[in-house]
Amino acid sequence: QVQLVESGGGLVQAGGSLRLSCDASGRTFDRNAMGWFRQAPGKEREFVAAITWNDNTDHADSVKGRFAISRDNAKNTVYLQMNSLNPEDTAVYYCAARKYTFIATVRSAYYYWGQGTQVTVSS
Repeated sequence: QVQLVESGGGLVQAGGSLRLSCDASGRTFDRNAMGWFRQAPGKEREFVAAITWNDNTDHADSVKGRFAISRDNAKNTVYLQMNSLNPEDTAVYYCAARKYTFIATVRSAYYYWGQGTQVTVSS
């Protein structure tokens, strides 16, 4: 059974940092594109960042220069380093995996999903 488990969320003050992790089990994703999405209350789930197996990345404009996605294929883990957080970043953050190698920025392109981890940024 494939599982994606996010961790690292929490409460942080504006300007602070958090590092999210996504541990995959049940199969290896070393050739699959992986991504992070987020969903704030009352809003649609939106793309945050994605990475290919060979470390090509894409980040949403709203997080460019502040967030960085990375992966460790040996550990079957994807990370999201989040710096300079602001209250608008408050959301549930989801890890997702594609069945394919190339990046996608739409939710429907991802097949596997984690349960999410809450990130709350106080002002």
